[in-house]
This record gives sequence, C-alpha cells and structure tokens, in this order.
Amino acid sequence: MVTKMVLRLHPLTFTFLHPPPPHFFPKPFSLGKPLTLPRFSATTTTISQTLDDQTLPYGPSLHKGHKPHQSNLPKLQLFEEEDVDLFDESNFTRVFHIAALRVPSNHCFPLENRLRGHLLNWPRIRNIARVPGDEVEDNFKDFIKHHNNSNSNSNSDEDDNNSLVSLQRRIYGKAEGDGEKLNLVLYRDKLVKTFNSKGYVNFRNLARLSRPKRRKKREERGNGKKKGIGWNEVYMVEVVVDDESDQEGEDLSGLLGYDFRGRKWRGSTRLLLLDEGYAYKGVEEMPEAIKAVLREDVSGSKTSGFEVVRCKLTLFYKYWQMNEILEALLPEGMIIPSAFETVGHIAHLNLKDEHLPYKKLIAKVFGVYKSYWQFIVNLNVDAIHNDYRTMQLEVLAGNHSLVTTVVENGLRFHVDLAKMYWNSRLGTERQRLLNCFSHKDVVCDVFAGVGPIAVSAARKVKHVYANDLNPHAVEYLEKNCVLNKLQRKVEVFNMDGRRFIDAVFANQTARPITQVVMNLPNDAAEYLDVFKGIFRGTSRGKEITLPKIHVYGFSKAQDPEFDFHERIRIAVSEAAFEVEMRRVRLVAPGKWMLCASFILPERVAFAAATMSNY
Repeated sequence: MVTKMVLRLHPLTFTFLHPPPPHFFPKPFSLGKPLTLPRFSATTTTISQTLDDQTLPYGPSLHKGHKPHQSNLPKLQLFEEEDVDLFDESNFTRVFHIAALRVPSNHCFPLENRLRGHLLNWPRIRNIARVPGDEVEDNFKDFIKHHNNSNSNSNSDEDDNNSLVSLQRRIYGKAEGDGEKLNLVLYRDKLVKTFNSKGYVNFRNLARLSRPKRRKKREERGNGKKKGIGWNEVYMVEVVVDDESDQEGEDLSGLLGYDFRGRKWRGSTRLLLLDEGYAYKGVEEMPEAIKAVLREDVSGSKTSGFEVVRCKLTLFYKYWQMNEILEALLPEGMIIPSAFETVGHIAHLNLKDEHLPYKKLIAKVFGVYKSYWQFIVNLNVDAIHNDYRTMQLEVLAGNHSLVTTVVENGLRFHVDLAKMYWNSRLGTERQRLLNCFSHKDVVCDVFAGVGPIAVSAARKVKHVYANDLNPHAVEYLEKNCVLNKLQRKVEVFNMDGRRFIDAVFANQTARPITQVVMNLPNDAAEYLDVFKGIFRGTSRGKEITLPKIHVYGFSKAQDPEFDFHERIRIAVSEAAFEVEMRRVRLVAPGKWMLCASFILPERVAFAAATMSNY
C-alpha cells in the first residue's frame, strides 16, 4: 500500500478545555483556559482516503474518525478465496474524539432530558457513560471525601479518628480499643443480627457467602473476558487525562483501583456525551444551555461538581451494521446484499451473479454477527426445476449438513434443505390459513411437504390427510407428527396429487373433507381439474359437504387477481362461481404469489367424467 504525508487544512480552529485546576470555577465565574491546536496537522493517510470528517453527514461512519493502528482497508477489485483468512476485524475499529460533561451521578438523568438536543445521540450508543474506576462502595465515600478536603478545610481530630476507625473496621474487622477480635463464627453471628429492610448493614454481600458461584461467571473468568465499567464489545468511552492533571493531589489509585485515572476523587460521576460538533470547542463556544448548567452549579457551591472533559470514543467491529461493513469491502457501486431468510440456524442468501466472486467474504461478514448460522446461497433463484421442489444450495460457512430444526406456531419441525423445500417467509400466511379452520373440519393437504400446515392444523381440527410426492419429505413429515405427538390425527400418503385426491374423496364416508389446501404455487391450479366429477358416484339426494379449496399460484400479469381467476375458471370449466382472492407476497419484481379460496361448485363436483380425469 502506497502512503504519503499530507498537510491537511482544517476549516476551524480546534480548541478544547485544558484540564481544570482543583477549583474548576473559582469565583468570579471563569470559563477556563482554552488550549488551541494549530491549524495545520501532519497526518499519515492512504491514497484511498479522500473524504474529510467535516464533509461527511452527521453520525458515525467508517470514513470518519481514525484507526488506533496504521492499517489500510482498500476496496476489493479482484478477490481470491485465500483473502477470507486475511479478514481482520480490527481494521474496522474507529476512534472519535468528543467532549463530555462530567456530572455527579445523581444529576445525570435530569440533565440528559434537559440537554437532549446537545448530546451525541448516535445510534446504539448511550448518551450517559460511566467513568472507569469511579465507582466506590458507600463505606469508603466518607473517608475519601474527607481525605480530599483535608488540604482546603480544617477538620477536628475527632473526625480524623472516626474516619480512620471506620476504615480499620472495614479492612481488619476491628479498630483500636475494640478489644479482642471475635472468632469467625461469632463474628458472622454478630453481623447476621445487624440488618435492616434493605439487607445487612455492615456487609451487603454477606448473604452471598454461602451461595454457590454461578457457572457462567466462572467460565467468563476462565476465558479472560474483560468485563468492566464503561466497556463492552460494541464501544468504549475513555476520559483523556493529561500528565499535568495527574500530578495534582495524592495518588489514590491503590485505594480506588488502578482503573482510576485522576488524583482527586469527587464522588461517583457520569459522562454526558456531547454533540460531535463540540469536540474541539472551548466553554466560551458551547451553547447557552450548557453554559447555564455550569453557572447554576457554580452558584450553588464553592467547588464545581460539573466539568467539561475530553473523551475518546472507540467503536469496535460489532458496532457497525453488516451493510456498512460490506460497503467498505465490496467494490464501489456494487449493490450491497442485505436480504436473507433464516431456516432454523441456517441463513439463506440469494446472491446475484455480481456477488458470486465475493460469496465467501460475504458469508464471513454475516458469520461474525450470528456465529451459530450456516450460510448458503441459492444458485438457481429464478425457478425450481424438479418435481420435489428442492433447490441447488452451496454451503459457504459452517458444516455441510443442511438439517435443522424450525419452531413455528409452537411446534418443532425437522427440515433437510438439501432434500426438501421450506420457506420461512410464508409463516404468516400459514397462520392466517389455520385461523380459517375450526375444530369440526377435516383437512386435506395435497402438497404437505414436511407438514407446516398439516401438523399445525392437527392441533385444531378433527383429522388431517397429508400427502407429498417427495419420499424424503414424507419421511420427515412422519417424524414431525411423532415429534409433536400428533401422529394419531394425521394420515400420511406418498403419491401423486391427482391420485391422492381421488383416493381420499372416494373413501371419505366416515370423515367428509371440508378443507382442501393446495400450496404448490408453480402449478397447483393445473390440478384443479381432478375435482370435476369428484362426487359423480354419489346420488344428489344424499347430503354431501362440498369442500372449500385454498389454492396458491403465481402471476406476472398487470392484474394478477384476474389472471389467476381465469386460470382457475379454465381448470374447473366453470365460469359462475365466487372466488376470494388475496395477495400473499411479492416474490420478485412484477411477480405476485396469490391465494384463491372458493367452495367447490356443485356442478363441477357432479360433472360427468371426462378423459382429463384419468
């Protein structure tokens, strides 16, 4: 990678507050001493970096901020398979310098509502941040506050002794003059008797001594995960402290913890992250709302509890959205793939031809966000060219098994995407169809697949006849019936759709079929001709229940409802009957999936036999 030195002209003078003295706002009110940065700064940059932070829109961006270490992320023009192993998440870490208002913790929430328009307000980042090492237990607060004010306020020897005695009792369990220390059993018994409505008075954690440690916490310690205040896997906020401020006062890092960066502890505080436009501004340049808050604080006390500090906001890889990562990696102008379908722990990506050279890289980016996913790409998205409705799939990440478990409507379904069809996007439509059934219905599912409709309907209706031509789907259909304990209400068949309809309607003397589902959108309408003369062997005087048929189909016509209705009318050779049409979803530009529901016309059911029925 070729690099060069560039003198960049910043449009504004960057100013920020010098770290405050012990009294940040001495009377009369002062706005502090601003520290001005030079207008020109020499920075090392790559040829590909041409955008300046000032010209980009508001908010976080991979084109803004700077990297914690020198690394380059060029746009990919030619991609090789081995380049996936070189994918480094640290290249997407960005550091932003911002300003923050440090306030006592008990004032942070009222001030957040008051200064809402002047805060950072970045997505997935809280406007309130904690200060590492700033949290101290209540028993230490009185001692540390007295220790900090000992140089400015004269206290009596009695107060000094009380603080020292309190600290000794906290650390050693006794102080001078307390007599002999009790043994552990008597000491614990004494502590147990001193509690109030909130718990134990002296030791809040005493009740946890006898509890077993949680396995999760032990595993986190064993893995060495860093868990602390102000840090997580998405972003981190740090206070920038200069060396001059570190020399003020006595070092309390050993007492407060080595995360404590300052020399003087003023109590538990929080950081209100200010707008990114205030990053290099002095107090004089701040909005009047922030100045008013500082003036109110100074007027109420001799020393200010509020101060403007500089912070470093680090955004890690997991902060960025997948489309932002892919936009930075893929060639400029390429459409970013974002749509996918989840089937259990498998993510199904329909990549276009231009994405295929980068398919391994795309799967790598998706895998970081959902590590339990397997990623597959449908290489033939336009049509399914076999009778079993199976797709040609390629595993891009994870193991090569496409067997998964899907939970839908409170039921579990085992699916093998390599041998059968499943579409999770039809879950809402399947639920709508189930709501049309009643406990008196007998359902006939002609193209059942692994049973998402048949098994779900078995919980509600009287009986279900389920059929599919794919023997692998029938095998999983039987497994799913047993898995959900509904095998007694479902009869499974493995035959052609026409033969199945003739067979079940010929033997429905005990259970007359009331609902027929034909969910094969590609050519289900062509199977409707089997219903012509389906009751021709039954006398018209006998009471017969005409079934309600729900058939699905595709249409690319300008009026898809009219087009699909005409195909149904031609298939059953009947023009005058009512059909309820519903658009299910848009499967492709200009291609609709529709559902037509109608009661089988009596003239069609008792029609004379024709050669098309055989």
